[in-house]
Amino acid sequence: MPMTAADKTYDPSPARKVAFIGLGTMGAPMAVHLLRAGHEVTVYNRTAAKARAWVAEHGGKQAATPAEAAQGADIVITCVGNDDDLREVVSGPDGALQTLPKGGVLVDHTTTSAEVARELSHLALERGCSFVDAPVSGGNLGAINGVLTVMCGGSAYAFDRVKPVIAAYSRAVTLLGDSGSGQLAKMVNQICVGGVLQSLAEALAFGQKAGLDMQQVIEVISQGAASSWQMVNRGPTMIKDEFDFGFAVDWMRKDLGLVLEEGRRQGARLPVTALIDQFYADVQAMGGGRLDTSSLIKRLR
Repeated sequence: MPMTAADKTYDPSPARKVAFIGLGTMGAPMAVHLLRAGHEVTVYNRTAAKARAWVAEHGGKQAATPAEAAQGADIVITCVGNDDDLREVVSGPDGALQTLPKGGVLVDHTTTSAEVARELSHLALERGCSFVDAPVSGGNLGAINGVLTVMCGGSAYAFDRVKPVIAAYSRAVTLLGDSGSGQLAKMVNQICVGGVLQSLAEALAFGQKAGLDMQQVIEVISQGAASSWQMVNRGPTMIKDEFDFGFAVDWMRKDLGLVLEEGRRQGARLPVTALIDQFYADVQAMGGGRLDTSSLIKRLR
C-alpha cells in the first residue's frame, strides 16, 4: 500500500527556526510537515489571506514580507512559481536575503533554471549565507504524504545543515553537486516523465481503439517490463478520463521550456522532448492547461 500522511513518522532532529515562503499546492503541505516535525515555522505567501488561513488551521506565525519571515531564521525555504518570483522573494527589496542572519541557509524547492540557482547562490555567499537548489519530484500527493524526492545542488556543509529539516516531507534527499545541479537533475526527471506519459497515452489510446479492456491490460502488463509509476497510478485514471491529480500542464510546459533552453545551451539534442512539449501545447489549446500531465491522452481521442 502507498504511504499516506497518517503513516508519516519524523526522525528526531534539533528544532530549527524555519521561514517558509510560498503556500501553493506543494508548499502548503510541506510546511505542515515542518510543524509536525517540531520546527518553529513562520510563513509568507503573496496572497496574505492564504497564509492567514494556513496559520489559523495549522499554527505557526505569519509574516507580511519574505524579509520579515527570514528575520532570525536558521533556514528559509522557498517554493514559488518561476525564476522571477524566486528573485523577488530572495533578493528583492523585501526579499529574504535582506534579513537572513549570517550563517543562515536558503533552500529553494521551485523548479527554475540552473542559472538563477547559481546567481542566488553567489548572492547568498556574498552575505555570509548559503543556498541550496532543491527541486522536488512526487507531485501534490508526495507533498501531502511527506514522501517527496529532493534533488540538491550546493555545498556539502549547507546540505548537511538542511537535510534533517527537508526530511520532514521527503523520503529521499540527495546532494548531486554544486549549485545548479539539483535543477539540472530535475530537468532530467521531467524529460523522463514526459516521455513515459506520452508512451502510456499512446498505448492506452491504441488499446481502447482496439476494443481491449484496458484496466485488465494494465493489471497484466504492470507486472512486467512495461510497468512504471505512471502506469500504476495514472493509467487507471487516464482510462476514466480523470485528470485532476496535481501537477498541471501549464507547469509542465514551463519546466520543459527550461529543459529545452538548457539543452540549447549545452548542445544536447532533445527531439522527443521538443515534440512532447508541442503535444502539451495542443492540450493547452484544448483548454486543458490546468489538467494534470496525464491529460496528453486527450489529444489522441
